[in-house]
Amino acid sequence: MVANEGGTLVGDVDDRGWSRTRAWVEGRVGGDRRIDAAERLRGGWTSEMRSLRVGGTGEPQRFVLRSFVKPFFVQHAKGLLTREADVLSLLHRTDVPVAELRGLDATAAYCDHPSLLMSLLPGGVRLDEAGAELRTGLLARQLVGIHRVRVPAEARPRVYQAWTSPGRVRLPGSTGRPDLWQRAVDVIRRDPPAYRPCFLHRDFHPGNVLFTGQGARTEISGVVDWVETSWGPADLDVAHCSTALALLYGAHEGMRLADSYLACGGTLSEDPAAHLYWRVLDALAFAPDAEKVAVPWRELGRTDLTSALLTGRLEDYLAELFRRFG
Repeated sequence: MVANEGGTLVGDVDDRGWSRTRAWVEGRVGGDRRIDAAERLRGGWTSEMRSLRVGGTGEPQRFVLRSFVKPFFVQHAKGLLTREADVLSLLHRTDVPVAELRGLDATAAYCDHPSLLMSLLPGGVRLDEAGAELRTGLLARQLVGIHRVRVPAEARPRVYQAWTSPGRVRLPGSTGRPDLWQRAVDVIRRDPPAYRPCFLHRDFHPGNVLFTGQGARTEISGVVDWVETSWGPADLDVAHCSTALALLYGAHEGMRLADSYLACGGTLSEDPAAHLYWRVLDALAFAPDAEKVAVPWRELGRTDLTSALLTGRLEDYLAELFRRFG
């Protein structure tokens, strides 16, 4: 997620009201510091994100505030935000670049909405075509690092949840390749394959990764949005990021991630049918046209991502998966 240009005075930022949240944040920061400006962060879908500037004695400090305001996510906020807070605390002791947890009010006991306060990471989201191939390699290497995080049994996150099923898949209203879609749905009618579980981000894709630098000096400076963190197959995290890359840049880029992941030392299922299952399971969760993710991506400048283009790319990606693994 990246910030809007310029800053917006806090009093004008939220017409829903956030005076209680403001008081809570200032209490968490402590001292005589006060929020003097905020910026809406673009690219989110489940929650409202803001970069906050806190002034007072010394240099201003910057934080990020996540607040759930949509009724569905407010209902599930306690589990989602508590999970993210636990994960940030866990990963703060690892090499995975994450924000520092500064405060949690998962039930809106003190805030206007369920909220989580964290430090502001450097860098920004990059979804442009230029440099996509280089960034795919960096994403693969970062995923390997995430999957290698060791978690005590008592601290493990929940087991992964599938985001679609054969009966829930929505197919495009108009497609020239109905047999392709039917074949894809048939793949996930089987029971999930056996797998070796590991620590998953579960929503790892270019929209949740921050970059700094240019060209060969490009680096990942942060991984954000840990509310879906799970315990499950590495293939599923690779599948999710691969689908996103295919939608953003074409099927060829979606296919490159797994190869780069393996080259970086990652481990995926050696059974092509099992790997195909996880890849197709994730891809079908985006059907029929990936409009849900397209909205925040367009906010970040990818206005070329029309529903028709995304549907075509999703179909191309499914066809390529079957060509290689099916």
